[in-house]
Amino acid sequence: MLNRTNAPAHFATTGFDLIRPQQLTFPNGLKVFIFDSGEQELVRVEWIFDNIFTGENQTLLNNCVCDMLLEGTSTHSSAQLAEQVDFHGAFLMPSFGFDQSALTLFSLNRHLPKLLPLVKEVLTDSIFPEKELATFIRNAVQKLQVSLKKNSFVARREFHRAVFGATRYGYAPSAKDYEGIDRSRLLDVFGRQYRPENGTLVVAGKVTDEVVRMLEQLFGGQWQQTGESPMAVDVIPTMPPVSATEPIFVEWADALQSAIRLGGPGIRRSHRDYPGLHVVNTLLGGYFGSRLMANIREDKGYTYNIGSGLASLRYGAFFTIASEVGVEATEATLVEIQKEIQRLRDEPVPEAELTLVRNYLMGSMLGSLENVFSHADKFKNALFSGLDLDYYDYYTDVVNAITPAEVQRLANAYLDYNGMVKVIVGKMADRINH
Repeated sequence: MLNRTNAPAHFATTGFDLIRPQQLTFPNGLKVFIFDSGEQELVRVEWIFDNIFTGENQTLLNNCVCDMLLEGTSTHSSAQLAEQVDFHGAFLMPSFGFDQSALTLFSLNRHLPKLLPLVKEVLTDSIFPEKELATFIRNAVQKLQVSLKKNSFVARREFHRAVFGATRYGYAPSAKDYEGIDRSRLLDVFGRQYRPENGTLVVAGKVTDEVVRMLEQLFGGQWQQTGESPMAVDVIPTMPPVSATEPIFVEWADALQSAIRLGGPGIRRSHRDYPGLHVVNTLLGGYFGSRLMANIREDKGYTYNIGSGLASLRYGAFFTIASEVGVEATEATLVEIQKEIQRLRDEPVPEAELTLVRNYLMGSMLGSLENVFSHADKFKNALFSGLDLDYYDYYTDVVNAITPAEVQRLANAYLDYNGMVKVIVGKMADRINH
């Protein structure tokens, strides 16, 4: 009989097995990675393209091109495209990031003969109709105007601008910027960027030989876009020097909360210290049991949520702490954040707390590998950081072996409150009193 007074046995996670892809290159230069696993007749196909910049303010154009990919081709309207995808029970979604744009198809295998030619049409013959473009711009401006009334949105924009300046990572569009968008500019970006030699195809699911054959037949040969221009050479952004001066304060007279963003430039995933710094970040504010949560939410009650994070980009990286707090607690929250950072720098982390974080990180990693799609996602994180899957072996070794002394070294090397950019959008007590 089961004795429920005894806890079940548990063991530390020391590693995990990742599915390694089959790698191909189609004749036209398109790089292909295939994750063949599972019994369900389902695949996810991702066409991923590096964002190409001929100038730093092209971010908005890249974003608009990606968002409008499904707005129509020479032979199908946006409604007809949506109807075909819905009829086959599939999902076709564009997504835009700082460094890559993607078009992702989820489909049952048996519907691929109908859907893949439609995707090929989108990727080679999107025409960005004038009527749809006008609607897109109008909606985007309205959405921006609504977002600019949210202090958390404004704080994030100000933070990125302070850290990355006028580069693609710091650029924040205004309503006027949308007015400068026209169809010819979108077609030019589309023709320069959505090309096989600038793309990566990641296929996951039950990837049969027939699926690969169809993909190569459609996407491995000639690829001629509407209005195609010569492929642009990416302009590598020049990161501005970041020197923390006074906090960047945006006062909102009627604010009930203040949005806080702190941080600065960080290190990329390819840096040897990144896995260790990930542990430090988790201790500070990277999970629900973090020190910032325990202090500022649980003990002080200043906020519902506070956290910190690391972001690795193609040409840069950043560390950030974010929260929204009652205006009367704005200054006190900054004081407590400084205390927690300084404590990590000055005091060795208790082994019990470090063990908890180790177990959390390893458990989170295992929990995130629930299907073949998540294995493909882990691979993409490594691939677009210039790494391979061996990175995760290194990550595991660092997390499992990290010591309190190493945590302290990393905190002193990368966390300096006085050197951080500080953005506050809302109110501060001393300003209220005056």
